[in-house]
Amino acid sequence: MDPLFFKLVRVVNLTARPFHEKVGREHHLTLNEWRAMAVLGAQPGLNATQIADLTGLDKMAVSRALAGLKRHKRVQALGDPTDRRRSRLYLTAAGKALHETVGVLGRQREAVLFEGIEADELARLDATLDKLIAAVQRAG
Repeated sequence: MDPLFFKLVRVVNLTARPFHEKVGREHHLTLNEWRAMAVLGAQPGLNATQIADLTGLDKMAVSRALAGLKRHKRVQALGDPTDRRRSRLYLTAAGKALHETVGVLGRQREAVLFEGIEADELARLDATLDKLIAAVQRAG
């Protein structure tokens, strides 16, 4: 029997593995670029540090992802009026269109993966994962 933590890592790896083949190659998008886009699609105007916090990616991975998104004109950086040292990041029109396209594919995959899992089980899993995320953030 696998330890629980290993199972969590395995689930993430198994769900992420087909991204490049099914989505990334066609749209010239890395998984970390998608993760940054997903967060910006939900919460426009974040800075890179906030994206790192919300995705769990390290700052260098976020920096590389944002560089790729800017290079493909999917993200734009605007000055932060409260802190001149920071930029707020937004999806461009092209970024929003890609976010919608890839989001639909993600929701379809999610539906297939969660097929056969009862709504109450998913609700408990969601609440448990929120607790685990909070514990990991506290522990550092």
